[in-house]
Amino acid sequence: MPAFTFEKIAPPVRRGPLPPIETKQRGVIVQVLGRFVEARIQRAERIDSADHTYKPLPK
Repeated sequence: MPAFTFEKIAPPVRRGPLPPIETKQRGVIVQVLGRFVEARIQRAERIDSADHTYKPLPK
C-alpha cells in the first residue's frame, strides 16, 4: 500500500487566442548558432588541411 498519493491536476483552461510568437528572438538565436557552425567548419577544414598523421607510441 503506497505511503502517499498524487493529486491529478487539470491543465489550465485556454481563454482566447494565443498571443503572437515573436520571430525576432528566434532569428537572433539562429544567427548565433550559425556563427558557431561556421567557426566549427572552418576549424575542421584547417585540421583536415594540416598534415597530421597518426603515429602510435612505442611500447
